[in-house]
Amino acid sequence: MKEKEKIHRTTIGGQALFEGIMMKGPEKTSMAVRKKDGEIHVEETPAPEKKWYNKAPFIRGSVNFVSQLTEGYKYLSRSMELSGALDDDGEEEMSKFEKWLDEKFGDKITGVIMGISMVFAIALAVVLFMFVPTWLFMLLSALFGETDISAFQSLFEGVLKIVIFVSYMALVSLMKDIRRTYEYHGAEHKTIACYEKGLPLTVENVKPQRRFHPRCGTSFLFLVLLISILVYSVFPITNAFFITAFGVNDTIAMILRVASKIILLPVIVGISYEIIRLAGRYDNILTRIISAPGLALQRLTTKEPDDSQIEIAIAAMERVIPENKETDKW
Repeated sequence: MKEKEKIHRTTIGGQALFEGIMMKGPEKTSMAVRKKDGEIHVEETPAPEKKWYNKAPFIRGSVNFVSQLTEGYKYLSRSMELSGALDDDGEEEMSKFEKWLDEKFGDKITGVIMGISMVFAIALAVVLFMFVPTWLFMLLSALFGETDISAFQSLFEGVLKIVIFVSYMALVSLMKDIRRTYEYHGAEHKTIACYEKGLPLTVENVKPQRRFHPRCGTSFLFLVLLISILVYSVFPITNAFFITAFGVNDTIAMILRVASKIILLPVIVGISYEIIRLAGRYDNILTRIISAPGLALQRLTTKEPDDSQIEIAIAAMERVIPENKETDKW
C-alpha cells in the first residue's frame, strides 16, 4: 500500500517513432531520434494552450484523439528524415514518377507522402472495421434465410473487429522495422514507469521496469472496440432495422449501418477516453479488469528495448518533465 502511494501518476505520454520517441508533457513536446552517425538529435516545441474542448469530459476524447493522430504523423515523418531512413544512397536511379514528385514538392515530399499514407490508412480502417464486418454479417443473414439473427449483429461485428485488430498487430510485429518500433514503444513505457516511481532516469533504473502501461494507445484502441459493441447494441441500427423502417434493400441498409457507426464513433471514443483516464488514475480491482485486455495486447505491440533505445526515451522524457510536479499530475 505504501508503494502505491509513492507512485506519481503523470499525464506525460509518448509515441514510438522511426528510430526515436516523442514525449508529450503539459508544457512541452519533445522528440529524440538516433541519427545514422549514432548522435541523439532532440527537438522540443511548446505545448499549445488547452481550450475548453480539450478539457470537457466526453468531448475531449475525440478532440484529443484527432490531435494526437495528426501530431503523431508529423513527428513520425520528421523522425524518418532525421534518422536517414529516406536518404538516397545513390545506388538506384530515380524513376520518372519519383523525379516528378521531387520536382513538384522538393523538401516537402516526405510530408506529402505521409499525408497520402494517412488518408489511405484511415480509408483502410473504415473498410476493415466498418464495411467488412457489416458485409459479412449480411452474407451470414442470407445463409440463415428467414431466421432473424439481427439481435446478434453488434456482437458478431465487434468480435470480428477485435480478431482483425489483434491479427493485424501480430502480423506487422513480424516485420523487422515494426519490431524495432515496438522496442522503442517498450522503452517509452519503461521510462514513464521509472519517472512515476520517482527514480532517477538512468538506463539501469529504466531497464527493470514493466513495459506495459494502462494509458497506452494500444489499450485505448482495444477499449474503443469493446465499447463499440455495447453502444451499437443499445442503438437499434441493425441492417434489419433499416430494411424494415425505410424499405431499403440489403446494400443500402449496409451503407446506412456503416454511416450510423461513423456518426456514433465520437460518442464511443469519448466514453473510452474517460474510462482509460480512470484506469490510469486508480489501481483497484475494477480498473485492473478494465486494463487487463489492453495490457495483454501490449505483449504484441511492445518489445524489450536495448540500452541505446532506452537512452533515446530518457533524452525525450527529460525535456518535458515540468519543474512543478503538480503540473503533470494525472
